[in-house]
Amino acid sequence: MARAHSKSLFTADLILPAIGDAFRKLDPRQLVRNPVMFVTAVVALLLTALLAVGSDGLTLGFKLQLVVWLWLTVLFGTFAEALAEGRGKAQAASLRDAKAELRAKLLIGVADAWELVPASRLSIGDVVLVETGDLIPSDGEVIAGVASVNEAAITGESAPVIREAGGDRSAVTAGTRVISDSIRVRVTVNPGQGFLDRMIALVEGAERQKTPNEIALTILLVGLTIIFLIAVGTVPGFAAYAGGSIPVSILAALLITLIPTTIAALLSAIGIAGMDRLVRFNVLAKSGRAVEAAGDVDVLLLDKTGTITIGDRQASEFRAVAGVSLSELAEAALLASLADETPEGRSIVTLARERFGVATARLPDDAEVIPFTAQTRISGVQIGATLIQKGAVDSILRANAGAGETAAATELRRATDEIARAGGTPLAVAMDGRLLGAIFLKDVVKAGIRERFGELRTMGIRTVMVTGDNPLTAAAIAAEAGVDDFLAQATPEDKLALIRKEQQGGKLVAMCGDGTNDAPALAQADVGVAMNTGTQAAREAGNMVDLDSDPTKLIEVVGLGKQLLMTRGALTTFSVANDVAKYFAIIPAMFVALYPGLGVLNVMGLATPQSAILSAIIFNALIIPLLVPLALKGVAYKPMAAGPLLARNLAVYGLGGLLAPFAGIKLIDLAVGGLGLA
Repeated sequence: MARAHSKSLFTADLILPAIGDAFRKLDPRQLVRNPVMFVTAVVALLLTALLAVGSDGLTLGFKLQLVVWLWLTVLFGTFAEALAEGRGKAQAASLRDAKAELRAKLLIGVADAWELVPASRLSIGDVVLVETGDLIPSDGEVIAGVASVNEAAITGESAPVIREAGGDRSAVTAGTRVISDSIRVRVTVNPGQGFLDRMIALVEGAERQKTPNEIALTILLVGLTIIFLIAVGTVPGFAAYAGGSIPVSILAALLITLIPTTIAALLSAIGIAGMDRLVRFNVLAKSGRAVEAAGDVDVLLLDKTGTITIGDRQASEFRAVAGVSLSELAEAALLASLADETPEGRSIVTLARERFGVATARLPDDAEVIPFTAQTRISGVQIGATLIQKGAVDSILRANAGAGETAAATELRRATDEIARAGGTPLAVAMDGRLLGAIFLKDVVKAGIRERFGELRTMGIRTVMVTGDNPLTAAAIAAEAGVDDFLAQATPEDKLALIRKEQQGGKLVAMCGDGTNDAPALAQADVGVAMNTGTQAAREAGNMVDLDSDPTKLIEVVGLGKQLLMTRGALTTFSVANDVAKYFAIIPAMFVALYPGLGVLNVMGLATPQSAILSAIIFNALIIPLLVPLALKGVAYKPMAAGPLLARNLAVYGLGGLLAPFAGIKLIDLAVGGLGLA
């Protein structure tokens, strides 16, 4: 499981750049993206311009204090966003180090001739040689060889991983280092468009767009601002009716204390920090929308091979039908697998050679290899007039008309059922339409995965294993892994259909996968989590990439998604309750001179109207930096039902938002009075 990288929120290397960025964010072109803070800045600018006006009955010192605290309110808001972005920039700096000064051994001509070129010169289709100690110069696919690769620059984990041609472990990433053997890599991206480049841009926040939730909340905040603007606009009329007047500075300051500046100042920081926390769990989210969707996931689909199981199935046994010797079956299986570069194919070759002494080292020159496809689910070889096939049992029987009704077919089905019940994967072997027997491939379920699926169940998420295996094998693996349901003999079209069916039923669907055949499903799912060990196509299709390739990481992803939504909801509740409390705390004190009867409502006993408004402005500004750590760390999430969770948040943040202004403004009022500031 990934480990979160801890770093203090308030270190000099984060705070000092954030202070500078906070001032740069005062640019109106940036501020206008946050309408509430833009209004606050406009009001602060207006009061700054009115400092020279002395006919409103207010002292210059009092008005200067209002101006200073209004500008601080804006700066605290831009500082919160800058600090959140700064944490992402620090992560991006370490990623940049991973790709600095990359050079490539570009293969030219024939044999192993190569020339050393800058990685920036590589383009799609180029083939490079990467040997022991070399950094992989570009994202690509291994087309020849097998090597151990240190991916610590990306995942933070020092344990090496195997990258090899064929299968779902062929994708490599720029900046990772080969620590043994050598591989040939075909470049799959142009310069500046690689996985590492996108990671850098994303963790810096440069491409972060507002999510639908943020947009809706921004509209709500704008609506509340307009409502309070109208409310404050009616104040001069009431004052005139009572035979008095309210200075413009007081009205402007009153508006800022009432509009939802708290949540508006922290909204961007919450979203940026949510994506940053995901990165610290070694998961890259390509959008904030994906993080939010993860918080509401109902169904999780997981590809079996490489996701639930380790992925490298091993051939452990040959089972021949009557009339066929094990040696004959082993030789046919070896010939059908010599060109199969997957770990399963190599294990069949190894088993045939070591246990049965099959000596064939290579295919004849006239052999025609039949590649495996997700549609046919068959591979093999044509040697002259002889056709040898291996693949899923049903596919082999369909491909050989008439074989399904023979005694050999009955015996084959019995053998494969036994293999499936034992939790293995059976592959059938046929030669020229004649069934020879089955290969027993063992699937190894990843350690601890059953307990992790139990945690998902307590979070209300239904898990579905998706596999191309037959139903018996799928049932055995599903039972061992502890998933809730399974879809067997699934084609890419079947996976898509299942996801769409769940989505049409109003469910949010997450999909974990690592293979090219998972790419359509990853793209269709609301949350598509691709394994970093998977193919380039899978990583491109998903909207998240798990750098540790741990499918149960979705527990953390869901938890962080729920934490993001909870944090935004909790601080919104606090902010709205805060504004309501400030309204009832300040208005009686401000109007007691005009309407003496309001004195009974001045429960806080604020000293003067000037003290009340100054205390409220100071409280309004200070509450923002006080809440920055909560916005960046997030509200603590514990799996529980929605009802108790809502009740807890209302009690803590709703009630807290109502009580905090009364206590805070009163304490500040006492300090203001004691220091003679108003």
